[in-house]
Amino acid sequence: MTGKIVKQSHMFQQISELLVVKEHDMPPDSEGRTRASVAMILCQAQDDPEMLFIQRAADANDPWSGHIAFPGGKQEEGELVCQTARRETREEIGIDLEMGRFLGRLSDIVGANLPVRVSCCLFVVDQATCVPELSGEVSDVFWVRLSDLRDRTRHIQSNVAFDDRKFEVPAFRLPCVGKPVLWGITYRLVMQFLELLDYVDRGVAHSEEYGTLPESIQLYEEDNRRNSSLRKKCDQHNFPPPQKVSVPP
Repeated sequence: MTGKIVKQSHMFQQISELLVVKEHDMPPDSEGRTRASVAMILCQAQDDPEMLFIQRAADANDPWSGHIAFPGGKQEEGELVCQTARRETREEIGIDLEMGRFLGRLSDIVGANLPVRVSCCLFVVDQATCVPELSGEVSDVFWVRLSDLRDRTRHIQSNVAFDDRKFEVPAFRLPCVGKPVLWGITYRLVMQFLELLDYVDRGVAHSEEYGTLPESIQLYEEDNRRNSSLRKKCDQHNFPPPQKVSVPP
């Protein structure tokens, strides 16, 4: 293996040590929210690790129609958190995460626009052996380098539309031509992951030093004043003040 690949393997090991590597079950949400799981899929690459994203297919019945997301979906009865993420990934894009390495889980995100609670499970796969087979729910699959995700100039303040409403939200401008911005639940999960990378860079190698991730994080898109915790994370990453960019719905 090249030196860069060895370094990436070490980074994935450090991330795993910062996370609780358990596949907890999903107790009923106390407020009646739908439980769902998504898969954050990472891979080693020659120059830079990469993260997989999907673009949801256009569908008038899907509130996330056309949005950028991670593969995932609703929990079925009796499933563990990451069983749901694996099943949905296999159904949506044909990738079998049983062949990958499970790193752990991030904090759940509680949605603001829909009554959902989303768990995120992290996996590392061999990109060379992952040949996506897209279902009708997905229009595209693509990889983004972690260095691009950490690029402070790509983190902006954007106008987005959801369910006939419009918001001004923190977002990420993808390095892909013709793609909408990344925002909402998926953006918040990416920000959690970037915080983990900051701890890895600082040499914090164990969850005892890093601290315990909260069980869940509330997402508020409508009121930017409520995004103060996310803005603090942006400050931790030395991101500049958000830029205002209008994005067609």
